[in-house]
Amino acid sequence: MTQTVDVDPYKPLPAISKALGIPRLVHDSASPYTPTYVQSHLRVSDPAALYNARIKGRHVSLANPVKDRPSKSTSKKSSGKTSVTKALIRDRTRKGGWRLEKEAEKFDLFVPLHRLWMGYMSELLSLSPLSSPEHASRIPNLASMYPKLVKADLHGSLLSVRQSRNPCLVGLSGIVLYESENAFRVITKTDQVKLIPKQNTIFVLAIPLYSTLDKTSNPSTPNPADAYPPQPHTPLASATVLDVPHFEFELYGNQLRYRSAERAGRKFKAKETIEL
Repeated sequence: MTQTVDVDPYKPLPAISKALGIPRLVHDSASPYTPTYVQSHLRVSDPAALYNARIKGRHVSLANPVKDRPSKSTSKKSSGKTSVTKALIRDRTRKGGWRLEKEAEKFDLFVPLHRLWMGYMSELLSLSPLSSPEHASRIPNLASMYPKLVKADLHGSLLSVRQSRNPCLVGLSGIVLYESENAFRVITKTDQVKLIPKQNTIFVLAIPLYSTLDKTSNPSTPNPADAYPPQPHTPLASATVLDVPHFEFELYGNQLRYRSAERAGRKFKAKETIEL
């Protein structure tokens, strides 16, 4: 037979200390709670001495203190470097950084820059001078030019767009005025400044076949411009690398998405290129 036990649900619960046989702790001014609790959790040989040296008589914050936010005027004064950087960007934007005046947007004004770049490439790639028109079939070693071309400065070069996701850019050609991380700013022969993005664009870079530097030490060496004068319909002031013997390289914009200074010191590795 089962025995039934009457339980009073409203009966107060017995004290835990009495039920478990644990004596109740009584704290007073003689034995405060904090020293007793801290010393009981310190795993050192002398917890009382450690408590007296590091905790007793000191204000210990049990939570992270709330920091007052400085005012806007104070924060601007404290962040000197940031404020100067923002001021430079703001000043450059106000003055129209990397923009040309309307009077300076002339293709003929930048042809001397382009010719200077041709001399720079002649020296960088160690192009041999044209000794006679019979050597026109001689082609320089192209394999040795690739590591130099990816690090060369393209300001003043003549770039053409061969392929792009944007069909409006195909066939666009001009002298590079400014190169940023993601775009080229060029001026076309129609005196228009265009911004061409590098991403998903294939460029054509023309390099002179022979050195364009004047060899003053050897007067018998003819100048390439004299051996191959510009086309009859091209004015002498507007003659470019396309008007002399040259060869072309394809530049993939996705792999040139660096600034000119960063690209000069970067190590490029050979890798496959996925066509657009």
